[in-house]
Amino acid sequence: MFTAVNRGRYFLLIILCAVLGALVSVLSLHLHYHRDASSFCNINATFDCDAVNRSTYSEVIGIPVALVGLLAYLVMLGLAVFQREKPETPALLLFLGASGLVVSLYLTYVEAAVLQTWCILCLASLLSITLITLFSTVQVRSEVRGAQL
Repeated sequence: MFTAVNRGRYFLLIILCAVLGALVSVLSLHLHYHRDASSFCNINATFDCDAVNRSTYSEVIGIPVALVGLLAYLVMLGLAVFQREKPETPALLLFLGASGLVVSLYLTYVEAAVLQTWCILCLASLLSITLITLFSTVQVRSEVRGAQL
């Protein structure tokens, strides 16, 4: 059974992942705007955050993808912190997480197939949004099962 303690643990995990995602997004946003300096994650031709953060794929209609990610992570963080008692919060987190995961998977495809270089910050964000989606899926499934009993 999905107890209040388990529910609280999943929210804590979502909070930690959202904080990680927000920090990664802030670093990526910094790299996006500070194009004159080389980043700490410009390791070699295979792992080059600079190439990814400065590519044409780093913006959508002039808005940096990292800014959109930062805003999404802050919304998810706010939901997990301030709206955790509302019954619809896990489903909303699942929707936001799954939407972010789709975008992140597309951008990972772009890294692999188009740019042919990897951004470790982007991969950290992919991990973060994947975990948020997983944890909120577990919450929603458990609450649906609880409602059926």
